[in-house]
Amino acid sequence: MKNLAQAIDHTLLKPEATEEDIARLCAEAREYGFFSVCVNTSRVARAAAELQGSDVRVAAVTGFPLGAMETAAKAFETARAVELGAREIDTVLAIGMLREGRTESVLRDLVEVVRAAGGTPVKVIFETCLLTDAQKLTACAIAIDAGAAFVKTSTGFSSGGATLADVRLMAGAVAGRCQVKASGGIRDTGTALALIEAGASRLGTSNGIAIVKGLPAGSGY
Repeated sequence: MKNLAQAIDHTLLKPEATEEDIARLCAEAREYGFFSVCVNTSRVARAAAELQGSDVRVAAVTGFPLGAMETAAKAFETARAVELGAREIDTVLAIGMLREGRTESVLRDLVEVVRAAGGTPVKVIFETCLLTDAQKLTACAIAIDAGAAFVKTSTGFSSGGATLADVRLMAGAVAGRCQVKASGGIRDTGTALALIEAGASRLGTSNGIAIVKGLPAGSGY
């Protein structure tokens, strides 16, 4: 990867974030060349307006951060986010259903979200800290069957974030059939590079500026 910034979704999902904060997020994404900004659906229109004419995409989270909403609600939120200007969707897996072993229900939930996205890439957030390794492997298979573009570790709102072990596990499970996004707790350059080495092709972080500024001169990134 030649440009670490292009692996970063510059993220602001805090409930207290203001319109001014979103404008600043977008300005930073332009300045540092991040791949996207990742925002809540109520902020998509503002972010899209701020980024008009740039190469920075807008990503929106849906069913966030619990994944426990009705499928129809997730699908509606997804379709609406795309209508407002989202070019990627990060949606949360139905975690409780997966833990219950209701794999067909989890698949149907994701299929409806992917359908609602209408071709816009969908990243499926597992919340890996709440799952066993076996459940993570099952989730990878379900996400692939549903047509997801990425599997993703975490929301950043639960008890744990991305780990090297989880990224390696997920990357091995998807075996190139989709990509892996690591998110949650990525705060420094070393961690970011290690996660990419482990198999992540995208990173979700609110610390992107510190990460890219921490690259050593002549590193090739």
